[in-house]
Amino acid sequence: MKIFQREQRSLFGEILDWMLTPLLLLWPVSLALTWLVAQGLANKPFDRALEYNAQALAQLVVVQRGKVQFNLPQSASEILRADESDTIFFQVRGVKGEYLAGERDLPLPPEADEAPPSGTVLLRDEEYKGIDLRVAYIWVRMPLPGDALALVQVAETREKRSVLATEIIKGVMLPQFVILPLAALLVWLALARGIKPLHRLEERIRARKPEDLSPINHKDVPLEVVPLVDSVNGLLERLDDSIATQKRFLADAAHQLKTPLAGLRMQADLAQREGTSTDELKRSLQQIGRSSMRATHTVNQLLALARAESAVPAMKPCNLVRIATDVVLDCLPRALDKHIDLGYEGAEAVTPGVWLSGNATLLTELVRNLVDNAINYTPSSSEAPGVVTVRVQADHFGRVLLLQVEDSGPGVPQAERELIFQPFYRALGSEADGSGLGLPIVMEIARQHGAQVLLEDARPGQGTPGARFTVRFLALDAAPDNRPRT
Repeated sequence: MKIFQREQRSLFGEILDWMLTPLLLLWPVSLALTWLVAQGLANKPFDRALEYNAQALAQLVVVQRGKVQFNLPQSASEILRADESDTIFFQVRGVKGEYLAGERDLPLPPEADEAPPSGTVLLRDEEYKGIDLRVAYIWVRMPLPGDALALVQVAETREKRSVLATEIIKGVMLPQFVILPLAALLVWLALARGIKPLHRLEERIRARKPEDLSPINHKDVPLEVVPLVDSVNGLLERLDDSIATQKRFLADAAHQLKTPLAGLRMQADLAQREGTSTDELKRSLQQIGRSSMRATHTVNQLLALARAESAVPAMKPCNLVRIATDVVLDCLPRALDKHIDLGYEGAEAVTPGVWLSGNATLLTELVRNLVDNAINYTPSSSEAPGVVTVRVQADHFGRVLLLQVEDSGPGVPQAERELIFQPFYRALGSEADGSGLGLPIVMEIARQHGAQVLLEDARPGQGTPGARFTVRFLALDAAPDNRPRT
């Protein structure tokens, strides 16, 4: 099956396209605007000449013996016809519209609703015998009874105007044919220079050794690329932490499994010796069983710690009371074997505010490690049984959910309360069997759930103050069925 992949775009080409495309699109718009401006500029001087000619002819319209007459000297007629580029037309009509001189069929001005102004030269565009004309006309008031107005029109073709407009366009646009490629070249050079820091950054990254996970220096990095570099540095930091976690896990696993495996081998050698009695063989097998159980427990704890450190848990609504009571029921046989009174007290599963957003598997591991730790470090006997209490308290007004595991053991000295959360640390003078990983697992799971772990004396001032571990969670506003808290 053919796999279609999206074509990768070049950042250089993308920016170049977005810079040059508007430039190329604006160039025709500039050409059109320049043409319009050139037409206006070309019309102005020739319009003034037309206005002057119309005013000059208007002065030749006179009244003689009660009639409007137009007397055009020969010299003036020659001047009107002397233009080499354009053809000039004129027309004079009397107060009743009668033809007096010039082109008889030259179009008349459009009729206006109001009386035409006298003595003012007006301009219009007209078509005459298929030729475009520019016409200047003036209404001349005559000294006759009534509103006596004579009409004088002077028109010319538009050749000179077109030639002048074309020259203006050439003068403006021809340099642009040179400027436009030059601008494109300058844009290309500027972009090539602008992305050089990216190439240098690429070279610095390619030159790195595979084991070099140090942060990338911001030197010579453009301001816009700094967030990208920061993101890569964050990824490198997380990758470094992940590799360090894996290395630490392998080192810890090798260290912790060395002792029980060495014990297994020694006991097996003892059991295989000749002359070994039945009692000695039985003791060796018992030691092998205990060593294998210790190795199995250590492996399980190491795997739990690695899972807690590396996994990104899927958060779902969890009922902390149900998780705690299930763990208590699972650990009850082991507690009874050690003559420990293990029990639960506090909120019920239906109590409002006992739900939190978390991963049920990791939360179960957290509670189990706290309970196992309490069982391991609580001395007990049939005459003086120990007590371990698991407690869940909900404050649905403050959105706080507390998990407490309390024991009647010797407690934890103040100087060791931070050390016991480090991997493989075990309290001095303790003969309890354990791997030293339970509390680090608790701390890591609590961190992933945004919870706080507190350690205090359960019974301050007594000979055996005991220990109380409190994990403070943020409770959900409502149960998973979206019923509001009451």
